[in-house]
Amino acid sequence: MFDKILVANRGEIACRIIRTARRLGVATVAVYSEADAGALHVELADEAWPIGPAPARESYLCIDKLIDAAHSSGARAIHPGYGFLAENEGFAEACARAGIAFIGPPAAAIRAMGSKSAAKNLMEQAGIPLVPGYHGDDQQAETLREAARAIGYPLLIKASAGGGGKGMRVVRGPADFDAALASARREAASAFGDDRVLLEKYLERPRHVEIQVFADSQGNALHLFERDCSIQRRHQKILEEAPAPGMPPELRGRMGEAAVAAARAIGYLGAGTVEFLLAADGRFYFMEMNTRLQVEHPVTEMITGQDLVEWQLRVAAGAPLPCRQEDLTLCGHAIEARVYAEDPAREFLPSTGVLAHLRPPQPNPHVRVDTGVRQGDAVSIHYDPMIAKLIVWDQDRPSALRRLQKALADYQVVGVATNLQFLAAVAAHPAYQQGDFDTHFIERHHEALFPGAEPASDEILALACLDILLHRRREAEEVSRDSPDPWSPWHQANGWRLNSDNYHVLTLLDEERLLEVTAHFRDDCYLLELPGRILAACGEYCASGDLLARLDGRQTRATVVRRGRQLTIMHGGRSHCLMLHDPAAGGEEQHRGGGRLTAPMPGKVIAVSVEAGKEVKRGTPLITLEAMKMEHTIAAPADGTVARVNFRVGDLVSEGEELIAFEAAEAG
Repeated sequence: MFDKILVANRGEIACRIIRTARRLGVATVAVYSEADAGALHVELADEAWPIGPAPARESYLCIDKLIDAAHSSGARAIHPGYGFLAENEGFAEACARAGIAFIGPPAAAIRAMGSKSAAKNLMEQAGIPLVPGYHGDDQQAETLREAARAIGYPLLIKASAGGGGKGMRVVRGPADFDAALASARREAASAFGDDRVLLEKYLERPRHVEIQVFADSQGNALHLFERDCSIQRRHQKILEEAPAPGMPPELRGRMGEAAVAAARAIGYLGAGTVEFLLAADGRFYFMEMNTRLQVEHPVTEMITGQDLVEWQLRVAAGAPLPCRQEDLTLCGHAIEARVYAEDPAREFLPSTGVLAHLRPPQPNPHVRVDTGVRQGDAVSIHYDPMIAKLIVWDQDRPSALRRLQKALADYQVVGVATNLQFLAAVAAHPAYQQGDFDTHFIERHHEALFPGAEPASDEILALACLDILLHRRREAEEVSRDSPDPWSPWHQANGWRLNSDNYHVLTLLDEERLLEVTAHFRDDCYLLELPGRILAACGEYCASGDLLARLDGRQTRATVVRRGRQLTIMHGGRSHCLMLHDPAAGGEEQHRGGGRLTAPMPGKVIAVSVEAGKEVKRGTPLITLEAMKMEHTIAAPADGTVARVNFRVGDLVSEGEELIAFEAAEAG
């Protein structure tokens, strides 16, 4: 075993590797960019070394800086985690030249699988079934167009060098091919430094099932069963589970054998994942092999009782696999939900900001939370917006689903938009609960999963008002304690009036709805005149800071987070934001933008498709932003004219900045 390793990554995977190494008595060295100087993985490691500015290409993707940090710190091995340089053959080769162990497969194996095209050729030779497609070296646009015609539509354009949904586009017909190809190439070049693509026949209702494989330097190889990763958005996984629902043992065996054969065909070493598309008729097709640990590896750990990071460290140090294939058994069911800072209602756009309030569910033998952030940390534009991985386990799938729903309801985040309520909607959907899903589940059930924002209920309004009133009473008590006349009625917050009813009118803004609640003060409660009813409310704060409320005698618990005049009420597994209206603040523009097209997120301009004065039709692409390795194209909202373009390619923009001034054509 190594005495010291360098972790060449950040976030939750860096924290996971550091914790496992510590348990094994291995010292750890973290690296960090300027943006991560105060990050959790830096705090956890035995020592930490700075490697450059916030952009990954100037820090986490700089091989020379990582090798220098390993030499300077005395680390004998480097664990790349996943993402960044984890599947970079040049990094593995640089480690070998420097006499540093690379905790991953040899460079030759990364090279063999690093190009999806080359990987498919290799798998074809090994007799593993492939989806019909084109994965040749000729990348001329005309060659690709001809190949697309031969394959038939719909088809999939995929970046040859990477994964995670980057550089991937579905093309429904020949008219859309050129634009999709240009966009996929651009995104692939940005994410992987390689704009080569391959084409595949697009299967309409496949499941995405992958097999975890492991191999050692003694020639042993095995699989640790399968994971179903079919629930995806933008071709990126968000819910994964093991074992795959409804998987027959015979099919599991055949897929496992094919995956091990794939690993042996390239002389594999360490952890890897062979990914397949599984058709409804039981036929499966090789898709790609990820030559690294996967984000979703915890579900495999939960059902096998094995620590895959520990396996990686031991195998990289020359030890044999700790068990044989026949020693591995399935136990129970595990599901992982990726908690992201993103807004599902805005096409899953990444959300940036400070995690003002962060309370994950309490870990226990059934619930695990892998994270790399703490309350007060910032989610920036520079890196993946994942907040955490929430993993649950139980004896069977229905029980695990109940655990997942409860854990999602208990997860609290304030400061950025999240996908928590969207994940809860997926977990509660009857089709998902019955195991009836494929990679198009979200599109198929879009209406049910995106029901739209609900107005604040009377119960939410009552909790918000009770929090405001209790907060004011506490402030008044603090003023009273510091006053030379603590018994003055002017220090009271009980609505005291001379010769009149004691009440306050609270005005709250719910999106664009202005709501008035009259709070009448009584000896033992507040009588609240809500839009829908009159309700008696009283309560107090718990030691945890939660609000323990009694509404018409019924006790309930909520968390209310205050940021200035904004209140976020978390209750019953849902989160609702209200604004305490202040008339003195003046009227704000009700229709921001008008003829302005603004940036929906901070990012970098990577394409400008129009110029000032150009007349365009509704839906015409105007400008494209990149943030967190994803593209977002701003299109014309109507027929009209581009009056002004405010940014050029390469410019950085902030959320809300005007990108283009647009003049809509007059109707008629």
